[in-house]
Amino acid sequence: MMKEAFRLWYKAQEEAGYRVHTPMQHLDFGHPSNSSLQEVISACSMHSIHVETLTPDEASCRFPPFSFPDDHVVLVTQEGGVIHASKAVAMFQALALKHGAVLRDRTKVLNIDLLGMKGEGGDGSISIVTEQGSIIARKCIITAGAWTQKLLRHIHNVELPIQPLHTTIAYWKIEDEVAHEFSVKQGFPSFAYYSDTYMYGNASLELPGLVKVALHSGFTCDPDERALIPDRKTLKDVVSPWLDTFLKAKVKSDSPVLAEACMYSMTPDQDFILDFLPMSEGNIVIGAGFSGHGFKMGPLVGRILADLALNGSCGYVPLEYFSIARFDQNSKGNVKAYEEPVRHVAVEQVKPDAVIT
Repeated sequence: MMKEAFRLWYKAQEEAGYRVHTPMQHLDFGHPSNSSLQEVISACSMHSIHVETLTPDEASCRFPPFSFPDDHVVLVTQEGGVIHASKAVAMFQALALKHGAVLRDRTKVLNIDLLGMKGEGGDGSISIVTEQGSIIARKCIITAGAWTQKLLRHIHNVELPIQPLHTTIAYWKIEDEVAHEFSVKQGFPSFAYYSDTYMYGNASLELPGLVKVALHSGFTCDPDERALIPDRKTLKDVVSPWLDTFLKAKVKSDSPVLAEACMYSMTPDQDFILDFLPMSEGNIVIGAGFSGHGFKMGPLVGRILADLALNGSCGYVPLEYFSIARFDQNSKGNVKAYEEPVRHVAVEQVKPDAVIT
């Protein structure tokens, strides 16, 4: 899927006339026994993605800012990169307007309902009621992110296993004398670290002198009631020691310069939901549960959802893997031989008094 998503990213960039994707090398590393890292190796082999395997010494020589433990393995691919999210959203909004779409920002949806089943004399049309009026449509695609569960529970009494997660991204100060080593031009990569704690990051880009390093985890939350503050305590307890081990003396690890709170929408198996809403006669399509790794798939997911809405099918992706019904067969969803990376703690939200500022 990622290969096709890349193709669609490049196609959109070509039409827009500017780039929202910065290519760079990518590292996956950890202890060779880690099941998730083994799955990365297997998936790359299956999909003919060239991966170079380096020893810790070889990797440290090629990527000077890093220090790798002797018992780790490091995988390198040239197919990494960073999608600049805000710029990418603006790009697709501009392209949508160009092709005739109407955007209604800050418009809360109050209700979505079928105007009579086709078999009961209705035409299957859909009424979408918002704070700024109603819309009648033949088809509807719902992509409500962390609010999906609340919206569907309210309008259709449908329960999907989607849990909002409060997470934090962070940017750390690079020591001035080595700041150049963290640039894309100098070969600094995007990276993912596989262990009990899944860490990720990328080269210094929009914020010169800062490097993004964050923990791929968070706390369960209510999207409307969460504390809109970053979880600096976990950054200090978990990310700071990691920086001291893997980026020794290259990054100021005591506290990030910038930390921002955001949300994931998690499914039990951390796979997407791309399906028709039950009892909607194929007229309402759901795209949800992207579990912290969906944005890079955005163009392909959009194409899949559009095909489902317009054609009723999608022949180029095995959609049973993303169906709602998979949770009827197994409450945990798709069965896997490896552990998914995102960890979460079942608490309502990050409380202000639990956060180090």
